[in-house]
Amino acid sequence: MRPVRIALLLAALGAAQAQAGVFDDEEARRQIADLKIKTEARFDQQGRAQLDLASQIQRQAEEIARLRGQVETLNYELETAKKRQQDFYLDLDTRLRKFEAGSVAAAVNPENGQNSNAAADPAKEGPEYEAALNQFKAGKYKEAAASFAAFLQKYPAGSLAPNAQYWLGNAWYAQRDCKRAIEAQGVVTSKYPDSNKAPEAWLAIATCQQELRNAKAAREALETVISRYPSAPAAETARERLKKK
Repeated sequence: MRPVRIALLLAALGAAQAQAGVFDDEEARRQIADLKIKTEARFDQQGRAQLDLASQIQRQAEEIARLRGQVETLNYELETAKKRQQDFYLDLDTRLRKFEAGSVAAAVNPENGQNSNAAADPAKEGPEYEAALNQFKAGKYKEAAASFAAFLQKYPAGSLAPNAQYWLGNAWYAQRDCKRAIEAQGVVTSKYPDSNKAPEAWLAIATCQQELRNAKAAREALETVISRYPSAPAAETARERLKKK
């Protein structure tokens, strides 16, 4: 009987060990399954994070491209404005050299046939006008505007009043005040239509209207120069500008 007991005991121990092995395999498989689920979840989370990051980078790249386009547009507009201003002053200086000498001489010479309150004292009108004009040439536009305005108050009917009014408008334009510039040049065109500054004033008005993006008013001013003063140098400039529109 004893050997039988031993055999039964050994069999029981073997069964227990086999059952324990089965339980160990199931626990291992369960842990592996749990680990796989957690790993896949972590990979999914990382994938979503990467997609979100890529989307953010794309949006930022698009925003940078948009801002770069705006900067390039603004730079182009700035360079265009600078070029227009340079062309304006170059043209202005050319005409200045042509007309100012004769205008100052007319103020100094009482035989010019013009009746003005300064004709009795041309020695004062000419130097005061030149002083204001020199301020403009020196780039002191605010001071020049004040000086030309004071000159016009002092010599409202002087032979140099049309010129002073014209340069007053240019002084306002140089300060980027196109509204006042147009008003000042409008006085030249209405009060002194026969002055050699009248066609120049119309040209300046066209420039200001263009700066204000009023293309219709700018074209009308240029056409006025051509129709009223066809042989004036300003008319040729007006024709050239109309060709470019």
